Parts: sequence; structure tokens; C-alpha cells
Amino acid sequence: MLARNDILAIADELHAAHETRAVLPRLTARHPDMTVEDAYAVQAEWAGRRVAAGHRVIGHKIGLTSKVMQAATGIMEPDYGVIFDDQLLESGALIEHAGFSSVRVEVELAFVLGEAVTAPATVFDVLRATEYVVPALEILNSHVELEGRTIVDTISDNAALGAAVYGGRPVAPDEIDLRWVSAVLSRNEGIEESGVSAAVLGHPALGVAWLATKLARHGSGLAAGEFVLAGSFTRPMWVEPSDTVHADFGPLGAVTCRFT
Repeated sequence: MLARNDILAIADELHAAHETRAVLPRLTARHPDMTVEDAYAVQAEWAGRRVAAGHRVIGHKIGLTSKVMQAATGIMEPDYGVIFDDQLLESGALIEHAGFSSVRVEVELAFVLGEAVTAPATVFDVLRATEYVVPALEILNSHVELEGRTIVDTISDNAALGAAVYGGRPVAPDEIDLRWVSAVLSRNEGIEESGVSAAVLGHPALGVAWLATKLARHGSGLAAGEFVLAGSFTRPMWVEPSDTVHADFGPLGAVTCRFT
């Protein structure tokens, strides 16, 4: 466990890195005794600095929920981060590539909650509380070097969340079988990845249930109106300036963005 002063110092580093688009040396290399709970404490402090700067938390992201993502990162358990009001973008957005570090894109479903989800939560609690589900892309933004990073590094870095892009057709959770939502991810008209949402813990709503339980342990929860990214069902795709990204969700429509 880290001392309180160390947690505050790391949060200051990450906040500064976010503002300057810097990449920091791996935290666990400098603090080998740092734990997952230390990492969530750092994340909370960093989030508090953004709130103090005038931003508003509008939701959460869940990461590392599928085997393909765990294999791609070498991290074998889920994590979460917070989404701020300036990180939610509409389909068709023009996005400044230089505004992020180690820029990658993932395919996800987003749950928009009509009611709060309290712990302990089940998949049925999540489905009852969900107003609609909508296709989304997550843009990853890593302020900690990728080589050798652990889940502790990732959690501290707000689970590497850069932005969320939403679009397509919102659907009620009982309108379709959410396990079988599929998507094809393209970059500059060339197909790069594809996947099905059952890859997220067997059902994407299970990720939201996991999140409600985890947040309760940290004295927080999922409120009505929150936007929740449920986890990627494709590997992260690297993008460069001038790339156009298109995710086709079939009957649920598509989400696009372009990096400038």
C-alpha cells in the first residue's frame, strides 16, 4: 500500500500528463508495492482534479472484459474508469489525433441507464434499469508507457479512457438479444477487426453488473442517466492522423469518426 502523499503525487503527475499529452514511465516500476486499491485511489484523486476544473462525470467505462482484450494487454481481470462530459462525442466527429497518446479504437456497446443500478447486481437488474443500448467506439488514451504495464498502471490512468463516440440506432434492451450484437471495424475502408458482444463476459450486461458491485466497494454507484461503456469485443486498433474509422453494427447502424 502507498502512503497518501504518494497517491496524491501520482494523481498530480497523471493530471499534468493529461493536460500536456505526455507519457509517463510505468508507475509500477517506480512503486513496485502499488496495489489495485492504490490505483483506484489515484484514479479518484485524478478525477477529483478534473471535477474541480469544471468537468462533470457522466458515466463509466469498463475495460478488459473479453478474452481477446485480456490477451492483447496481458491483463487478466476487468477494470473501470470514469467518463467526463468533454469525452462523449457524436458519430461523425472530427477528432484531433495529437490530443491523445498511444491512440487506439475499440468496438463496444453503451448502456444508458434509466434507473440506478445497486449492488449486488445481476444481469436482470441491469436490463431492467437500462433505458436503451447504443453502438459506440472507445478511443484509448494512455498516459503511462504500454511496455510492461500492469492493471495497476492502467487503473491509475483512468483505465486509458480518451473518449467515447456513440451513434447508430438506440434499442431497448428487450428488443434484441444483446449477446449477439456483432460489429465490423474498418479503417480507411479496410476491415481490421470484427467481433460479437457475447465476448464480453458472455453478456455485455454482466460487465455493468460487475461495475455496480465494484463501485459499491469504493463507496460509489451507478446513477440514473449514466452512460456506461460495457467493454470491447474487438482488439484495440491503432489509428493515425487522417484515418477514418467506421464500425458497422448491422441492424443497429454504424458509428464513424475521423482523426485529424
